[in-house]
Amino acid sequence: MYMFDLFSFIFPIFFIVFIVFFIFAIIKSIQEWNYNNKQPITPVEATIVSKRASVSHNNHENHMSTSTTYYTTFEFINGERLELKMSGREYGLLAEGDKGILSFQGTRFIDFKRK
Repeated sequence: MYMFDLFSFIFPIFFIVFIVFFIFAIIKSIQEWNYNNKQPITPVEATIVSKRASVSHNNHENHMSTSTTYYTTFEFINGERLELKMSGREYGLLAEGDKGILSFQGTRFIDFKRK
């Protein structure tokens, strides 16, 4: 009887925490999207200094899936660096050491044209 009372108290708390976390994630994504849309598209001379891929594994019951997020770090002439997330297709076309014109909008990768 005591265990049932404890479960009926804890379950709603976990449910509310999950919903709050989910809403927070949605709001954060909308804020970043809105921020990026308000920024100008900035072309700047840059060099690709590193590339990395982050692989996450998701295990749901008997189904396992993976997803990969791709990042490239660009260095500007003044020494400032910026890491941008991009698609796998764009990531595959770039190599460390490439020099060119990077176009980005806030935290959003737009394009990289080699010189």
